[in-house]
Amino acid sequence: MTKPADQLSVYPQTLVGDQLLRFLPSADALRTVPATVYAAGVVVAFFLVAAVAPSLLQTHDPFRTDLYATLQSPSLDHFFGTDQSGRDLYSRVVQGTGQSLAIGLGAIGLSIGIALLVGVTAGLAGRRTDAALSRFLDVLLAFPNLFLALLFVAVFGATTTTLIVSVGLGCAPGYARLIRGQFLVVRNSGYVEAARALGHPYGRIVRQHIFPNAMRPLIVMITMGVGQTIVWASSLAFLGLGVAPPSPEWGALLDAGRNYVTVAWWLEVMPGFAIILFALSVTVIGQHLQDRLEGRVNP
Repeated sequence: MTKPADQLSVYPQTLVGDQLLRFLPSADALRTVPATVYAAGVVVAFFLVAAVAPSLLQTHDPFRTDLYATLQSPSLDHFFGTDQSGRDLYSRVVQGTGQSLAIGLGAIGLSIGIALLVGVTAGLAGRRTDAALSRFLDVLLAFPNLFLALLFVAVFGATTTTLIVSVGLGCAPGYARLIRGQFLVVRNSGYVEAARALGHPYGRIVRQHIFPNAMRPLIVMITMGVGQTIVWASSLAFLGLGVAPPSPEWGALLDAGRNYVTVAWWLEVMPGFAIILFALSVTVIGQHLQDRLEGRVNP
């Protein structure tokens, strides 16, 4: 006679570690990875090195001014040109990578934390709690995410901490809605219903079945969200509500260069290019992870 535990073996794996193993490709799968994903990985690796050890990639002192070299266009000596103080723009972009990534990671971490608290509660609680939290999320989603961030920065001032909190709060409602929906889907799935029919305690079902399977898309959300939060933080900085110059944070570079855009286009284009390149690269990687997770490519 088949044991109840054996009957559940046909259902999806329930351990978090087992879920994470789905992201580890085999040797055959590596040969089928698109070239764009490899290129995106190289770009992200470059920015990670720039964040951890910027001196390895810098060609000049990013804080050294040279009034004889102000507003020089891109050249072999200055890859991204120089700014209004004669500082090498490429080295400043590299130097600012760590701060920009810290803002992006901090904002997405705060956002996911709030979203988990609200989304898990709404997805696992009773109908009244779910309805109340859903209406609360509807109210927050009625406002543009950037508006919430602008409001927070305008009230508490423009610092790195407030930038992280404001962007994190702005992203949280959307992520909470996604997490809530994922928990509802898993809670009503067939293998969870089978576990209930077999008499498993609800706490065990949540711990071993609902929570691990509902958290599967979290890695994709974090990967794609980092690029999004960096873009939003840079947008706030461009509006004068971010980290103030002379910080080399990417948004601050955009803010500092906007007054010279008619005579030195590279002050806006080069930091903007770095932001777009990083955001696009993490999005490509995140999309590939999502495709693998949903079985659209070989695991």
